[in-house]
Amino acid sequence: MKIYNTLTKKKEEFEPLEKNKVKMYVCGPTVYNLIHIGNARPMICFDTVRRYLEYKGYEVNYVSNFTDVDDKIIKKANEEGVSAEEISTRYIAECKKDMEGMNIKPATTHPLATQEIGGMIDMIQTLIDKGYAYNVNGTVYYRTRKFEGYGKLSKKNIDDLEAGHRDIKVAGEDEKEDPLDFVLWKPKKEGEPSWPSPWSDGRPGWHIECSVMSKKYLADEIDIHAGGEDLIFPHHENEIAQSEAANGVPFAKYWMHNGYITIDNEKMSKSKGNFFTVRDILKDYSGEVMRFFLLSGHYRNPINFSDALMEQAKNGLARMQNAKDNLEYLKTAGNLGDMTASELETLKQLGEYRTEYIEKMDDDLNTADAITAIFEMISAINTETRGGATRSFAAEALTALTELTDVLGLLQSKEETDAISDEVQALVDERQKARAEKNFARADEIRDILKEKGIILKDTPQGVQIIKE
Repeated sequence: MKIYNTLTKKKEEFEPLEKNKVKMYVCGPTVYNLIHIGNARPMICFDTVRRYLEYKGYEVNYVSNFTDVDDKIIKKANEEGVSAEEISTRYIAECKKDMEGMNIKPATTHPLATQEIGGMIDMIQTLIDKGYAYNVNGTVYYRTRKFEGYGKLSKKNIDDLEAGHRDIKVAGEDEKEDPLDFVLWKPKKEGEPSWPSPWSDGRPGWHIECSVMSKKYLADEIDIHAGGEDLIFPHHENEIAQSEAANGVPFAKYWMHNGYITIDNEKMSKSKGNFFTVRDILKDYSGEVMRFFLLSGHYRNPINFSDALMEQAKNGLARMQNAKDNLEYLKTAGNLGDMTASELETLKQLGEYRTEYIEKMDDDLNTADAITAIFEMISAINTETRGGATRSFAAEALTALTELTDVLGLLQSKEETDAISDEVQALVDERQKARAEKNFARADEIRDILKEKGIILKDTPQGVQIIKE
């Protein structure tokens, strides 16, 4: 299995630090509002990485934080006249709802920044003791130039950098030793949440949070650190500087970053009116459709969001679901007896598509081509089952299909049983009786009634198949 490592700018064979175990950290959202589709992409991409690693037999310790103290959270709290904690608690709950809708597995640990302040103070003190940080009137800065490897992730030359990046804004910027130094701790302002520290009552800088949470819940050195491409600089660059200076070991062996999302080929922006929350999209499409859409492109490439492409994703997912539904039906309603020679040959073919799927996923998680392999599998299944199938073939084919879709987190939102109500079953039975009596007008009438209820009837050699839309 090969992973593209942002640190080395090349694909590398994945070899965990500890045999069969993976320590993985993914930067989570700042919880001041509903998450948007830009937040959803890393969540889905790296949830899929985790699923695939588990599929390959690794035990994955997956940590993804919630940033629950931030200027944006405080601003939102002040606007509503409530505490910052109330805002963050509300939107963490909403975020988890959206994650569940997109079939994102809960992390092994979802740490909150506000619960790890003590660890942040400890790491900052270590950096001061080692000469990598300094206190000026209660504000603690990191000496960026002192860290020799600064810029190794982003490939930026420190002499060419400017200080205008996403640090918490601090009064007294002119007190920095160097314009590139960034904030580790800032004094409180009136009305802001704060915590006591040796330097001032205040709160941590953004970057130190992930360094500390990664260290506490994983280790000083981890296997994979991941997030959106926008985090490479300065956030991840600063994490490296902090962690490696404090801990004395490399921070992460592999760095993975997903590409940007554009909206109708334009950068997403509230000012342009093309800003979509996940909740907005879920009004028109299921979370699984969104997941299918985001996995239909390679995670490192930019992906364009549009209604037309979402409709394509919806149709593609429906094709997958129909294949699964048909196999589940045939598993209990198909022919008894041994598989035919043709079915045995098709099963062999499905094994070849499985091999192709694994090859694509092993090549830097190429989900786009892996999905193509699934559709090739579905085409073979549909051809074999067009006139019916044995129950044993249907069961084997269903296992082969769900093995691959499970890794992608697809075809999981529909209830396995899809129980049919007594009312619907009575109408189906009445229709079958009408057909037997050649009362086709009533049979067609019942079909239309059921269609209005979202029930599609498919007549097969094995009997009538009931499909919920």
